[in-house]
Amino acid sequence: MTLVVGAGMHPWGKWGRPFVEYGVAAARRALADAGLLWTDVQFVVGADTIRNGYPGFVAGSSFAQALGWSGARFASCYAACASGAHAIEIARTRILAGLCDVALVIGADSTPKGFFKPVGGDRHDDPDWLRFRLLGASNPAYFALYARRRMALYGSTAQDFAAVKVKNARAGSLNPNARYRKTVTAEEVLASPMVADPLRLMDICATSDGGAAVVLASESFARRRGLSGVRIAAVSTVGPTFPNTVLEMPNFATDSSAAVPPPERAFRSSIASAAYEEAGVGPGDLSLAEVYDLSTALELDWYEDIGLCEPGEAAEMLRSGETALGGKVPVNPSGGLASFGEAIPAQAIAQVCELTWQLRGAAGARQVEGARLGLAVNQGLFGHGSAIITVV
Repeated sequence: MTLVVGAGMHPWGKWGRPFVEYGVAAARRALADAGLLWTDVQFVVGADTIRNGYPGFVAGSSFAQALGWSGARFASCYAACASGAHAIEIARTRILAGLCDVALVIGADSTPKGFFKPVGGDRHDDPDWLRFRLLGASNPAYFALYARRRMALYGSTAQDFAAVKVKNARAGSLNPNARYRKTVTAEEVLASPMVADPLRLMDICATSDGGAAVVLASESFARRRGLSGVRIAAVSTVGPTFPNTVLEMPNFATDSSAAVPPPERAFRSSIASAAYEEAGVGPGDLSLAEVYDLSTALELDWYEDIGLCEPGEAAEMLRSGETALGGKVPVNPSGGLASFGEAIPAQAIAQVCELTWQLRGAAGARQVEGARLGLAVNQGLFGHGSAIITVV
């Protein structure tokens, strides 16, 4: 068994400082939260950032050096928007293998102004580059295609999307680590500038600086040291199933998808299903969920993908208040990316920080009453995805 015994964050914003500074601050807070010293850590995993030069590509080493070389082993990993969850999986696996007792997982980012663009110059074999250059599909346009698909299939409206932002902004206003801490009205969302029809500026998450870290420990170590924690019951990092071969754009046919039937489950659904199976639980057991709300419309898709409701029923579930604070299964009680923005290597770790605080009963004004089991899900480019389940 692996426990999260410490969680810490550097608040999100646009601070303009090196990413390592955010990661070190988050790590020190996580260690203090666990009541452990840096020298207690035997293994460090850094989630990589690809926009911050060579130190970002070797984040584990960068963080270990900044904290002070201690002889601890370290590793670095990149899995797009699921990088932090994959870093947690690496650390958890080492603990479960009996190769270490205490691991520190850190993710941090310092982001450019505006929306993300491909990294590394002109690369004609890079589907991300091709998406931008050949289709003109920047990230907001990509999100908008999913939103239009939802409107066409299920009749979702701009008002439904605005209601997601209103819900998440309320939760974010209660979170001291969130970048945006102001409540908004649906009218304000619908009056914000159109970016990629039907999504307006307030429908789309920003890019942000920030950091997050968790301390993981074996059950035996925690017992010896008298540490309490929440248990990681499952980590799913499953990839897509053939013929889902085009991962960067929705609803574009390929030779394989035209020739054979689609897989039984869509990719995002399969990520969550694998986690449920590993943990021996189901959607009905969830106390809360942190989902990857790149856009307001995408949050509604996640409701269905993680099994909270049937396809097409997400907007009704939202309107009922079930996914708001005080509802049956609050979704993004942290405020989500709507309130934080994207700090890519940190965001999956930040979700686990939120699950940890919620399950401890330490989330303050945004506390989910009686929280016992939480789910965090992400999806990144090139088949990367993750789902993490924590329990008390």
